[in-house]
Amino acid sequence: MSTRIAFLKGHGTENDFVIVPDPENVIDLSPAAVAALCDRRAGIGGDGVLHVVRSAAHPEAEDMAAEAEWFMDYRNGDGSVAEMCGNGVRVFARYLQRAGHVAEGDVAVATRGGVKTVHIAKDGDITVGMGKALLPEGEVTVRVGEHSWPARNVNMGNPHAVAFVADLAHAGDLLSPPSYSPASAYPDGVNVEFVVDRGPGHVAMRVHERGSGETRSCGTGACAVAVATARRDGADPAVTGTPVTCTVDLPGGTLVITERPDGEIEMTGPAVIVAEGEIDAEWLADAARRRA
Repeated sequence: MSTRIAFLKGHGTENDFVIVPDPENVIDLSPAAVAALCDRRAGIGGDGVLHVVRSAAHPEAEDMAAEAEWFMDYRNGDGSVAEMCGNGVRVFARYLQRAGHVAEGDVAVATRGGVKTVHIAKDGDITVGMGKALLPEGEVTVRVGEHSWPARNVNMGNPHAVAFVADLAHAGDLLSPPSYSPASAYPDGVNVEFVVDRGPGHVAMRVHERGSGETRSCGTGACAVAVATARRDGADPAVTGTPVTCTVDLPGGTLVITERPDGEIEMTGPAVIVAEGEIDAEWLADAARRRA
């Protein structure tokens, strides 16, 4: 009988993930294996993989083990490694709760973007402390077809280019990455958000996530959009001393983003586990070989 690998499937505002519990970090998840798992026709399907590992067992997280027992080893749908995924952190925390590793309340999760504080509320929503936004200087332009827009460069532990547009349809199908300039602004690629206003403190967005294409939601992208919207509107909590909250509508649902006067950003939204099962290890090895 072939070896089986346990998995779960979950989503946060329809940004969906294959969850692979692997506390001791013994499963070889190569980029090709991740891409095979995320294939929506020949695999399980997902925007990415949440590899659940104890921090002490992973070389990239062992220095965070004293602060956070669990490490979110996140991979994009194409198998590439990502620093952070805001929706992924919420789903990761929901898995830890379901598995009995944590309870309601505050939980620390290690990521490549640092240790994140997560609060699991009784009402089901999960709030993630996303850290502070960095706003690199310099002008950036993004382009889709004949359209081009100035974009705000925002880093949330991963890079974002936020463009305010008249119509979300102008972003096109987002099957291919939007082009941007200068290339030096994002040497490792960028997530591109297209944003329209819905009302005071309320916007809607679409996003192309590097390595995944257009996704139904992007947590770090929603945070970047909230910060860019506040600065466009002349609001800076560090200056006013007043928190700024922005409701962000995404194709897959709604997230509420709050930037505090100390610069810390909190993201609140749902996280759902929808299924669990087993992966045939022989199939995965064969599928990875064919993709390598």
